[in-house]
Amino acid sequence: MSEEILINVTPQETRVAVMQLGVVQDLHIERSSSCGIVSNVYLGKVSRVLPGMQSAFIDIGLERSAFLHVADIWENSNNGEAAKPIEKVLFEGQTLLVQVIKEPIGSKGARLSTQLSIAGRLLVYLPQETHIGVSQRIESVAQRDALRARLQAALPPEHQGGYIIRTVAEAADDPDFLADITYLDKLWNNLKSAAKNASAPQLLYQELNISLRVLRDFVSRDTARILVDSRSTYQKMLEFAQNYNTAATDRLEHYPGVRPLFDLHGVEEEIERALSKRVELKSGGYLIIDQTEALTTIDVNTGGFVGLRNFDDTIFKTNLEATQVIARQLRLRNLGGIIICDFIDMDTQEHRDAVLEEFKKALSRDHTRISVNGFSSLGLVEMTRKRTRESLAHILCEPCPTCQGRGEVKTAQTVCYEILREILREARQFNAREYRILASQQVIDLFLEEESQALAQLSDFIAKPISMLVESLYNQEQYDVILM
Repeated sequence: MSEEILINVTPQETRVAVMQLGVVQDLHIERSSSCGIVSNVYLGKVSRVLPGMQSAFIDIGLERSAFLHVADIWENSNNGEAAKPIEKVLFEGQTLLVQVIKEPIGSKGARLSTQLSIAGRLLVYLPQETHIGVSQRIESVAQRDALRARLQAALPPEHQGGYIIRTVAEAADDPDFLADITYLDKLWNNLKSAAKNASAPQLLYQELNISLRVLRDFVSRDTARILVDSRSTYQKMLEFAQNYNTAATDRLEHYPGVRPLFDLHGVEEEIERALSKRVELKSGGYLIIDQTEALTTIDVNTGGFVGLRNFDDTIFKTNLEATQVIARQLRLRNLGGIIICDFIDMDTQEHRDAVLEEFKKALSRDHTRISVNGFSSLGLVEMTRKRTRESLAHILCEPCPTCQGRGEVKTAQTVCYEILREILREARQFNAREYRILASQQVIDLFLEEESQALAQLSDFIAKPISMLVESLYNQEQYDVILM
């Protein structure tokens, strides 16, 4: 299926949208103030070893220490012996080369590995390995063997290290392989030289920015064109393409239009919709997507869809449509971790099997690793999607200052009763002349109407006057009790 890649560049951020048939299928945002660090290589220093968790905190020069688990120590798991406990492998103050495999997410620091990998366009170089692997997306055994043999023939006799052949290599020729090998060797030699003269913590290798990663990772044989609305970024991408991906040069275009590129193709509206909990289905049904710290839940509802034949058929068609929309929303919102999908209950096993098969087919277009279980005894589909960076909502949004991220606010009546308790508490500690309530309009209105008797009773009980004042800047939960 033909696709377009749109790149919107400003000094503050770069946004990339992958389009198919005019619909946004994938979205990536990189801000200059917080560029992603996955794949960066650092010379780190062990700041703390935790035997109880079989983990260590590594100082790599970021605000928070990064996290290294014993299972991610390459030397420990690839020496042919039983894995040693982490306290036998690392010690505080030790320096070691580490690579970021997962972005800092929420309150968690970056996750690290000591197994290094450097990505090229066709190959991923593994300097510590010796084998040649092939992407799992290339399913044909004959094709996998042929690619492995071609790469083996292209490698110099004295060459060291292993490789993973990427999916895009299916259409590559031998000179392309050789160019990628040369490029990766140069990067690795530069990294080794930098490590010799570095003092921990220090960044040794930085991953390409998002605009150049588009040419390396996103462009495929289905990509019809790449539109960039920044001339300077276009020139940099063109230079990179001429050196490392000549096939992309003809598809790379500068967009000089007056109307913003993302407005022209409806991407801005799609971003707004991707931040909403409710997602409408064309049939009239809808999804409710809730993202929490532990997991994401997706609930499918028929809504206004009544169908044409019978209720079972209506449910089946709604669930089938939902599989496509859920798969797309996972990519757009970059939802990861544990995901629970609550499809509408289906009576027949045949319908459940068909929905699950369609769901797996829709998810197969995702570049991120996904694992899907069948329907549970409660009728839920449980799945996991690898989380390597923050979700779209966490990049663009922050917890609501009014509800503190709960998604709800206390009622005006609840706040009224809190204020009454607060006045009673203060009256028992201090002998004030008068108590004044500062609160929102809704709370003051309630005190003047339904709760006026409760306020009068409290005033009689503490034998002090209570006055009220509307504070227009306060939200419904905010209030102050002033002792006069």
